[in-house]
Amino acid sequence: MGIQNRVALITGSASGIGKQTARRMAENGARVVINDVVADKVKATVEEFKKEGLNAIGVVADISSKSAVDAMVQETVETFGGLDILVNNAGMERAGALRKLTEQDFDITISVNLKGAFLCSQVAHNAMVGQKHGRIINIASRAWLGGPGQAPYSSAKAGIVGLTRVLALELAKMGITANCIAPGLIHTPLWEELPEKNRNLLLSKQPTGRLGSTDDIADAVMFLADDDNSYITGQVLYVCGGRSLFSG
Repeated sequence: MGIQNRVALITGSASGIGKQTARRMAENGARVVINDVVADKVKATVEEFKKEGLNAIGVVADISSKSAVDAMVQETVETFGGLDILVNNAGMERAGALRKLTEQDFDITISVNLKGAFLCSQVAHNAMVGQKHGRIINIASRAWLGGPGQAPYSSAKAGIVGLTRVLALELAKMGITANCIAPGLIHTPLWEELPEKNRNLLLSKQPTGRLGSTDDIADAVMFLADDDNSYITGQVLYVCGGRSLFSG
């Protein structure tokens, strides 16, 4: 059955993984909501999608603010008549040695990555309950298993996994599934911003010896969002080229 005519809200979807996920969903018949905190990026992405004949609107919102999330979901429902799929993709990272990280580094990382997913899931599920159908797909990271210099980020992504399991248990009888995707090294603009020595070090630990693509993550999201896959819930799907199989 796929996702034809479903309404999908993808946070952090004006670039990278979120943008490609939104594009794939729209290409497969979904009506999509593009979200980001940067208005110019949202506008540009929506214009790009419309030129491609895709059905999309844009909503600028800070997902760490409940009032902003309330307004975003309300606009989604008012525009498209409902909400079927939520992809909690928005995220950021403050990295560094434990002794150098600040309280603010930890707070903002948790607020955007974990609190944002909680707020969006809480508000979105209200729109899904009445229709007895919903897909909540959280983008975590292989880093939830732990990584040097990633105390705030790994903590937030581990929280995403825990949140996913709770959502799955609470919402299953309402026809709503909740699953989690844990990407590994993916070729996004953030990858290009890393110093070359950092990129080389990360690739040296990658079993495949190469990066994944945003399409790899979009494929996984499409699978979990599909109407036919309603018996899969509470799971973590690693899309990491084997990187989750060992630490270090």
